[in-house]
Amino acid sequence: MRYKYETHSHTSETSKCSKIPGAELARFYKSLGYTGLFITDHFFNGNTIVPRDLEWKERVERFEAGYLAAKAEGDKIGLDVFFGWEYTIGGNDFLIYGLDREWLLANPDQLEWKLRDYMSKARADGALVIHAHPFREAGYIELIRLIPRDVDGVEVINSSMTDEVNARADWYADSYRLLRSAGSDNHVGKRSRLGGVYLPERIKCEADFVQLMKAGQCEIFMDEYDENGMPINKEGNR
Repeated sequence: MRYKYETHSHTSETSKCSKIPGAELARFYKSLGYTGLFITDHFFNGNTIVPRDLEWKERVERFEAGYLAAKAEGDKIGLDVFFGWEYTIGGNDFLIYGLDREWLLANPDQLEWKLRDYMSKARADGALVIHAHPFREAGYIELIRLIPRDVDGVEVINSSMTDEVNARADWYADSYRLLRSAGSDNHVGKRSRLGGVYLPERIKCEADFVQLMKAGQCEIFMDEYDENGMPINKEGNR
């Protein structure tokens, strides 16, 4: 049996660019038969709705709003919801899994750390670090930054990106023998393409996800849907 998970999503409670509240996002994925959902809202150095002039503890509490809303709804409807975040520097994004609010609270100076120091500390403390859409191009991105020795894996399927961008990410993962991950980078709910991972067992916590991913026990996928939200084919499974 396989269990289906979304690994990359954003809520309007926390991410400024998201158009969907956490509870609605949870209901959306439940309607498609997903087992679980990771909320990876933009961190304080990204496109967050959390004011930058708050005390650190209050910032962390505000940051959890979207995740907590999704989890509360998930608990009601039978969808497992997990916590993560998207760390940004110079327009380059990294998904952090396996750390919690206590880690955030214990490191109030983390925005002052250099990129590689941040990744080293997070991974040493048990995080799984996935480089999200590493070859995305946009006007606000100064340069494409690759740090293959400081991440665990690469998001080789991001259903919000073009096939060309994803193919380059796949080349990157293959070149450095990095783990492969997939997700939707979902900010709106219903989409024509959704990506994610199948896991061989139902995870109970973020640490379970980290363990299975590091062991290579995941199958990445991308599904396509018609205008009515009905699946029309599947591609990218491996």
